[in-house]
Amino acid sequence: MFAPVVMRAFRKNKTFHYGVPMLLLIVGGSFGLREFSQIPYDANKISLESEYEKIKDSKFDDWKNIRGPRPWEDPDLLQGRNPESLKTKTT
Repeated sequence: MFAPVVMRAFRKNKTFHYGVPMLLLIVGGSFGLREFSQIPYDANKISLESEYEKIKDSKFDDWKNIRGPRPWEDPDLLQGRNPESLKTKTT
């Protein structure tokens, strides 16, 4: 006798009809996103020490600083490449 009255009140109340599912979606979604965003960090066990060991013995004396092209510049001419050698022959 008490249960049908309560269920009817829940069906008529817009807070329980729309608000509670929305709050459950928001709170549940935040927990789900936390778990899914943690996956790449758990899969890649990379530390600063391991990256340092990889590049510790590298020599950086022979690198060349090349500026990237601006939108109005030709990237082949800017980086010292011959644009004629890069074009494909159409015969």
